[in-house]
Order: sequence, then C-alpha cells, then structure tokens
Amino acid sequence: MAAKLVGQTALVTGGGRGIGLGITTCLIREGAKVIIAGRTSNVFSISETLGDNVIPCQIDISDCASVRKTISPILEKLGGVDILVNNAGISRLCQFMDLSEEILDQHVKTNVLGAVYCTKLAIPYMVGHNYGRIINISSVTGPFVADPGDCAYALTKAALIGFTKSLSVEFAAHNITVNAICPGYVLSDMVKGSASISNPQNPQQILDDIAGSIPLGRLGTPRDIGELAVFLASEDAAYITGQAIIIDGGNSIPETISMGLRT
Repeated sequence: MAAKLVGQTALVTGGGRGIGLGITTCLIREGAKVIIAGRTSNVFSISETLGDNVIPCQIDISDCASVRKTISPILEKLGGVDILVNNAGISRLCQFMDLSEEILDQHVKTNVLGAVYCTKLAIPYMVGHNYGRIINISSVTGPFVADPGDCAYALTKAALIGFTKSLSVEFAAHNITVNAICPGYVLSDMVKGSASISNPQNPQQILDDIAGSIPLGRLGTPRDIGELAVFLASEDAAYITGQAIIIDGGNSIPETISMGLRT
C-alpha cells in the first residue's frame, strides 16, 4: 500500500516523547518530513533514531518570540508546512483552591497559547498553498469528563475545542481542515506521572485500575493516537473538519463502574 503523506511537511510540537513521538513515527512511516519541536535537547537524540526525514527543533512553544525566531526560519527554508500537530502540553494535578497563578499560567501558555503561536506561523503557508491539515491534541478531560484536581488542565484542553471549531470555519475556503483528537488514558510519561502523584507508593496499581475500567481492557498507546493523526492528515479525511474525535477505548461511555449488569 502506498504511503499517504509523501512529499508533505509536518510540524509536531512535543514530538519527541509520548503521544507526540507516536504521531511523529506514524507520519514518517507515511512519507512525511517531520519537524519535531520539543522543550528539551532529547529532540536531537530522538531525531537521530528516526531517519533522514526528521528535523529537530528545541523550543519552548509557550514563548511567542522564541517560536517566531526558531521555527520561522525552518518553515521558510522548507517552503512551508502542510500538516501542523499542536500536541505539546503539560498537566499538573492541583485542587482548585490550591491553584496558583503560576500553575494556571503554565497551563494556559503551553496548552493553549503555544498552539495559537504555532498555528499563526503555519496558516499563511497553508493559505498560500490552498491546502493544510491542523490537528490539535485536546483530551477527553475538560470537554467531556473531569476528575478532582484537573481544573487547570481541563479548562485548557476544553479551550482547544473552541479554537478548533473557530479555525475550521474561518479557513475552510482555503481547503484547510482543522480537527481535534481527544485521547483518554494513554500510557505516556504524563499519565505515569499523574499516577505517581495519585499513589506514590504504588503508581502501577493506579494504571492497572484504570485499564480494568476501560471497556477495551487496556490503556491506549502513542501509536493508537498516531494512526488517527495520519488519517486526519490524509486525503481520506478531506471532508472532516471542526470535529473533536474521542479515542479512549470506550472509557467515557459507561455511566459508572459500579452499577449495571456484569458479564
């Protein structure tokens, strides 16, 4: 089967680890050249393992000036970008009454404003080419479900859905689709970190309990999210825009985990 994204250039923020790395790997497999933007220097070592179609870019996307200074020259040299995946994000569990300005500011700047900054760089190229695919990595947390301590994360992930819908309408005439992926629990560093906060003595028990409550019986993998991103980036999804697509193994469907008949 022919690769779906040959000749296309993608920018994946937070592309060197977790869900971002899963997305990056799948895009490369389908023939795309991928710019991996990450906060730490591991983007360089990761890039070396992924082949020639990878361009590492160490950047803190929460800093607008740095985004313009670092990413703009790369896009200019490559002639633009066809696929933008706004994946970079942070999550710090915190009860609402303990929510500091610092924690809230970190979430808003990285999870929301970082996506806005990168999109503003990508859109002019997409408009000029009359083609583009923008994929925002939101979450089921915020738009659909939430747990205590999720407030900062939830409000920023919900904001990405509004951002997605607004962009999809504004740029539809330029053949640019904009969709959001809303993962449930994915076995990533972020989820492992949250499990360690929830149960420092036995974080694996948290992960096992979550997996046991999911209808498909497991946590998601970064590749699961990557495969959906490939679909949304391809011509197979040309008529899908403005959507928030849940991928959670059915976890958000059961009303409770304590009521109902058991098989």
